[in-house]
Amino acid sequence: MPAVSKGDGMRGLAVFISDIRNCKSKEAEIKRINKELANIRSKFKGDKALDGYSKKKYVCKLLFIFLLGHDIDFGHMEAVNLLSSNKYTEKQIGYLFISVLVNSNSELIRLINNAIKNDLASRNPTFMCLALHCIANVGSREMGEAFAADIPRILVAGDSMDSVKQSAALCLLRLYKASPDLVPMGEWTARVVHLLNDQHMGVVTAAVSLITCLCKKNPDDFKTCISLAVSRLSRIVSSASTDLQDYTYYFVPAPWLSVKLLRLLQCYPPPEDAAVKGRLVECLETVLNKAQEPPKSKKVQHSNAKNAILFETISLIIHYDSEPNLLVRACNQLGQFLQHRETNLRYLALESMCTLASSEFSHEAVKTHIETVINALKTERDVSVRQRAVDLLYAMCDRSNAPQIVAEMLSYLETADYSIREEIVLKVAILAEKYAVDYTWYVDTILNLIRIAGDYVSEEVWYRVIQIVINRDDVQGYAAKTVFEALQAPACHENLVKVGGYILGEFGNLIAGDPRSSPLIQFNLLHSKFHLCSVPTRALLLSTYIKFVNLFPEVKPTIQDVLRSDSQLRNADVELQQRAVEYLRLSTVASTDILATVLEEMPPFPERESSILAKLKKKKGPSTVTDLEDTKRERSVDVNGGPEPAPASTSAMSTPSPSADLLGLGAAPPAPAGPPPSSGGGGLLVDVFSDSASVVAPLAPGSEDNFARFVCKNNGVLFENQLLQIGLKSEFRQNLGRMFIFYGNKTSTQFLNFTPTLICSDDLQPNLNLQTKPVDPTVEGGAQVQQVVNIECVSDFTEAPVLNIQFRYGGTFQNVSVQLPITLNKFFQPTEMASQDFFQRWKQLSNPQQEVQNIFKAKHPMDTEVTKAKIIGFGSALLEEVDPNPANFVGAGIIHTKTTQIGCLLRLEPNLQAQMYRLTLRTSKEAVSQRLCELLSAQF
Repeated sequence: MPAVSKGDGMRGLAVFISDIRNCKSKEAEIKRINKELANIRSKFKGDKALDGYSKKKYVCKLLFIFLLGHDIDFGHMEAVNLLSSNKYTEKQIGYLFISVLVNSNSELIRLINNAIKNDLASRNPTFMCLALHCIANVGSREMGEAFAADIPRILVAGDSMDSVKQSAALCLLRLYKASPDLVPMGEWTARVVHLLNDQHMGVVTAAVSLITCLCKKNPDDFKTCISLAVSRLSRIVSSASTDLQDYTYYFVPAPWLSVKLLRLLQCYPPPEDAAVKGRLVECLETVLNKAQEPPKSKKVQHSNAKNAILFETISLIIHYDSEPNLLVRACNQLGQFLQHRETNLRYLALESMCTLASSEFSHEAVKTHIETVINALKTERDVSVRQRAVDLLYAMCDRSNAPQIVAEMLSYLETADYSIREEIVLKVAILAEKYAVDYTWYVDTILNLIRIAGDYVSEEVWYRVIQIVINRDDVQGYAAKTVFEALQAPACHENLVKVGGYILGEFGNLIAGDPRSSPLIQFNLLHSKFHLCSVPTRALLLSTYIKFVNLFPEVKPTIQDVLRSDSQLRNADVELQQRAVEYLRLSTVASTDILATVLEEMPPFPERESSILAKLKKKKGPSTVTDLEDTKRERSVDVNGGPEPAPASTSAMSTPSPSADLLGLGAAPPAPAGPPPSSGGGGLLVDVFSDSASVVAPLAPGSEDNFARFVCKNNGVLFENQLLQIGLKSEFRQNLGRMFIFYGNKTSTQFLNFTPTLICSDDLQPNLNLQTKPVDPTVEGGAQVQQVVNIECVSDFTEAPVLNIQFRYGGTFQNVSVQLPITLNKFFQPTEMASQDFFQRWKQLSNPQQEVQNIFKAKHPMDTEVTKAKIIGFGSALLEEVDPNPANFVGAGIIHTKTTQIGCLLRLEPNLQAQMYRLTLRTSKEAVSQRLCELLSAQF
């Protein structure tokens, strides 16, 4: 073995590590470490100056001791001194020690920054890389502020070495992720895009990672990367494994770079240039073709790399959702994976097909695999794969296959894992309602659901079946007969007793003519379950009994005896006792007419969103439910005969899809400008004889309250009357936004000349650009139409646009106006700040014109969690452990407009004793402070 020179090896370090490994006990190890620490401390404090080698050796020992889990409280200065050495090994150890041990708040940061600055200016590529690695590893805000402007220059400099460019790109990415506000966008952004053409594949890979992160917040600045990314991807995909030898992984050329390029393309809509789009489609087809080729290696690494590119390609095809041929091919390729022996591939195939099922181009292709998916549901060993199979069956379900899918899910439910039973119950209930043509099938399905998985049937499910039975005359008799038969089973789930009690109480008279279901038999059947039920169910059954008194006078004495019994009148539960006393008295003193009036049949329920769907959205997350529902090709009318509801879930808004064209503000004609809302009188029906579009109705009653509710949320029902429902779903990013307005016709009659118009006042027009897509002038009864509004905030504003809807209903002219909830806070981007930075910025905004304060009485209960949710929903970041008083709430963010960015700090101080709040807002613009304060104050 060749001797190790003093400059290259550290014998003392090797001996120390050997001693530690040879220690027989923890005590012996601590003793040896303490001895070494004492020796190192004496060397550092000694009169004799240490040479670079000795410093490096002792710093290495300290680093090793730290990695063993012991605290190190000295040696930092010696490590900093190593940074000034001209020897690579000494400088490397110095940077390594600093990266691991130096705290970002250390007093030595200034000295370290000076050393880093010297190395970056040295033009020595090795030293520059060490400095860049250190900046990335420490990643503190102080280092970001010191070097954020220098690193982009190094990255795009023509004389920078490839290794330096690579390190600079990754370092800048680290700083941007830690503190986005510190990285300035400038002329370098256009030049960094051209790194995608660099000859060095490592530089390209690092640049793609950086651009992908940057373009998510600044898409316009990096739009030119699309053509370059397609060009680079085309070269990789069409190359042989020998062409990129240094970057070929198990016969797959540059798999990591290919995946990164495909992900970068998913940040943008399909290319507008026909040549670029054609080249990209050719690339995607090539990847799909290669997936069909026999593998070039049996190694798992080869198949992993190949499949990684394939799945990312399919993700891009799904994202574009514009190439029918590619979508169908992707679906067929995924279908082959459904029976693959590798569990992960089966899981990924099912997950991707769930998204494909929502595309109008590939929905039918997905349905061809229904038998395979059902088989996976029955035979798959892994529960997570079975869960994805349930999701796919739910996604591919439509009117043609609903009975089969619902039957299979019910069959699986009997043996399903307990963790996913509730979710399956919700999905079966939704599908049975959504695609029920024969409502007797719907009733049978829900009762079967309760029988199989009663413990997992939530209140929302049995509430919904009762709503539907009450709203549909044609199913009431069948429902009464079916629940009566189901209740005859020796053991019934309590949810079945609830449904049976409610339906028999309302419609038991429809089956009372049959001697087998006479009134007394109905009563005895229900009362036999009474003592086995919980208090809420008993309360419901008591209400059923008093309904029987009205429906069947012949059982009145029997029911009065039950109500009069001590077990009811002296029940320990106050609710049961009160009901028994009141119902007994009502049945005794009230005349037949009064009883018939008080206990008349329940009226139909108003049309509204299915609470089951809302629960599923809350359980699964909106992105897995809402998107599939919104993009289904078959928008069916719900069971109650109303339109598919506008997204009104109170769950969090789904993450904007990368395909959402927030930048396509020029894609639609501008909204027709109209006069401001009239302040004159007039109600919903403005003029029954005229279609005059010049008359704009005043704001509808309750419009202001609905508007205020949307300040801190983006989805919900904006307006509803007996004819029309208006729902909203919106998303905002920086100064751009997109709003989906859903108009639902709640009647069975057409709306004619249906004309929605967006009206901006003269003051609002220069500050807010609104562009809409036209709506079909005829809205069928029970149907729903959607209108898309693209929004651009040019400058700060205080007013809100008005949405005016005019149409003819049954020959009568209708005119409705509501405020559209586009408020300044929608263009808020949250900003995380440390306590020191917050109060430093707070002091900078201390001019009287920059601060607005409001002290006001709480209008709602002062709940901490609700307050936090409202501040986050308002758009700002909620900063924890910033305010000295933990009861106070502190937030920070930036209002983005086309012309400027306005930083905003807020502080909310609750006083629980006085039931009051003090809200303080500081921004660089008085009008913005005033408007934000008005909007936020109204929420508490």
